Amino acid sequence: MSELNGKLVTVFGGGGFVGRYVVQALCAAGARVRVAVRHTRTAEHVKPLGNLGQVSLAACDITKPVTVANALIGADMAVNLVGSFDNLDAIQRQGAANVAEAAAAAGLSALVHMSAIGADANSAAEYGRSKAGGEAAVRAAFPAATILRPSIIFGREDQFINRFAGLIRMLPVVPVIGADTRFQPVFVGDVARAVVAALQGTGGETLELGGPETYSMLQLNQWIAKATGHRKLFVPVPEAAAKLLTFIPGGPISGDQLKMLASDNVVTGTNGLAALGIVATPLDAVAHDWLNIYRKHGRFGDAAAA
Repeated sequence: MSELNGKLVTVFGGGGFVGRYVVQALCAAGARVRVAVRHTRTAEHVKPLGNLGQVSLAACDITKPVTVANALIGADMAVNLVGSFDNLDAIQRQGAANVAEAAAAAGLSALVHMSAIGADANSAAEYGRSKAGGEAAVRAAFPAATILRPSIIFGREDQFINRFAGLIRMLPVVPVIGADTRFQPVFVGDVARAVVAALQGTGGETLELGGPETYSMLQLNQWIAKATGHRKLFVPVPEAAAKLLTFIPGGPISGDQLKMLASDNVVTGTNGLAALGIVATPLDAVAHDWLNIYRKHGRFGDAAAA
């Protein structure tokens, strides 16, 4: 029987892309799950992932300590999945601190904090610095917390693989920003299993999570094109041109995102999935299940001839 059986786990940000998989994995392990989100109506879709009454919703804004404390009333454990590309310090540093401090005050037995590869106090990007600040705050308030640092997370609802697949389907010539930057895409289901395993572990670790394969940005685009049956010309965008694109309101990339692309997004050292006893899922093993919508004739199309 799972150590989580009957335990109440509050999942901050449980209504998002990664959240739905974490909630489902926790329910499968027998936990009761409280999903804490700013607007509960946006998380109604996670309630059917458990048995009747197994999943509940709570209104919470992690930048407001009172709402964080309320979301932890009666909880045994917590998971913080909240991340953002806006208001970075308030959400990714101070928000993380609010969750960790409230978890410690409530006497929770375990806390898992979702960070990211690239978290670095000396990063040129505010995103990387805010993630590092969040890690430091979590470790200071709740030393036994497990911090997970995934590479790019892929899955049916992701905003990474799907974004490029849409561009490849639409554009005759595909520009590639950060063509040489390397990634180690990790399957969202594996990340969810890592959260469940970490809640049952000894805690206190910082684990980087990556898939079994490494791709450059150009190679990843080429893989997506092949998987969706499109033959396209890919043109690496020079750094100077990419910088100009960051000044376009609502453009394809922000200045901070471009700074993040200056560094590879891969696991350094031991892969945390292996440390948790999880076999990493290859992109090719699952992505075809949803990428077929980007083929010329949808799931009836031929991936080799479009």
